Amino acid sequence: MTPGNNNPQRHGTLPAITLGLRQNLAQFMLLVAVNALVGGTLGQERTVLPLLARNVFHLDLYTSALTYILAFGLAKAGTNYFAGTLSDRYGRKPVLVAGWLIALPVPLLLIFGPSWGWIVAANVVLGISQGLTWSTTVMMKMDLVGPSRRGLAMGLNEAAGYLGVAGTAVATGYIASTYGLRPGPFLLGAAFIAVGLGLSVLTIRETHHHAKAEAADHTTVHAGAHSELSNREVFTLTSFRDKSLSSVSQAGMVNNLNDGLAWGLFPVLFAAAGLSVEKIGILAAVYPAVWGAGQLVTGALSDRIGRKPLIVGGMLIQAAALAMVALGSDFGTWLAAAVLLGAGTAMVYPTLLAAIGDVAHPQWRARSVGIYRLWRDGGFAVGALLSGLIADAYGIPTAVIVVAVLTGASGILVAVRMRGADHRPPA
Repeated sequence: MTPGNNNPQRHGTLPAITLGLRQNLAQFMLLVAVNALVGGTLGQERTVLPLLARNVFHLDLYTSALTYILAFGLAKAGTNYFAGTLSDRYGRKPVLVAGWLIALPVPLLLIFGPSWGWIVAANVVLGISQGLTWSTTVMMKMDLVGPSRRGLAMGLNEAAGYLGVAGTAVATGYIASTYGLRPGPFLLGAAFIAVGLGLSVLTIRETHHHAKAEAADHTTVHAGAHSELSNREVFTLTSFRDKSLSSVSQAGMVNNLNDGLAWGLFPVLFAAAGLSVEKIGILAAVYPAVWGAGQLVTGALSDRIGRKPLIVGGMLIQAAALAMVALGSDFGTWLAAAVLLGAGTAMVYPTLLAAIGDVAHPQWRARSVGIYRLWRDGGFAVGALLSGLIADAYGIPTAVIVVAVLTGASGILVAVRMRGADHRPPA
């Protein structure tokens, strides 16, 4: 990749900017570590909060119990949009640090909250923090690696985040079964926030100038994706007008719709079947663990074979896994379904982000990523509300079947609508 060695918008003297994973490996791996901590901060809730809703606050209606996911999803989705705009205006690092600072009160709210409203409030704060921190680590890795290894970069980023989620889900399940639902599991989250903040302040460097260097050599995929677009034009292009960007946005939303279902209702379904807290913790962890580890392969694979086959196949595999959950009744079946669900999600998750980077111009890529993540994480809210209402009326298995059908339909829509030629593997 040709170095970009002039940047008049930066004052002072900068060394020549070189794009590439190997050239920026130290900074890239620091960002991987930071995103693992971002995932761990989210993972403190995966096993414990559904059980807290049932056992401590005695919430019987699924819709009521899922309000924390609804609050989290809305807060994170909205913040994702602003994260892209803010990072273009002020730089990536200030937004990352602000996200960690906002997370500081979350463990305290979860530990000491005397009512369910406090837990919901904690998830609003957590959603804002995750929107800033996770979005920014995505953008910074895209900035550093340039176009040739974008799928690999997104695979490493998302793998770190969701392995952080999975490891923390297992750890908090063990802590909760040994020491109780509060405060032990959330002390782990507090430690992650402290370390993540320290690393971000002391070791992470700004990467916005890398995106500007890439922009100088960027070739647009089609006429509508040129560099000079307003915020409104970027929003409509990403959400509706561009066939590939809009296909990716709806697939991301449906993917997190089924993740919201898995997060909120799977532990309740497993508990109702008589599984122990330890086994519920295993099932809660296996899905994001396979999802996380699988992305180490699927992100790089999408650089070689293209984005579309992995997105379509992954959505259809997720639909099959959800059907297995709905029809299953024992630990073995649910374990196999969790593995399959994680594998399907691993095929989709980094590939969707890389597909955004393929089409979006570097000058507005951060905004496009933020808009995609607005739709994607809005799926948490839609999933919590939809699955909660259906589960209250017809039971959890019916809710899972409905989401499985939506997931399959999303994959078919990508197969029909998304262009297959936007991604050009490097020579």
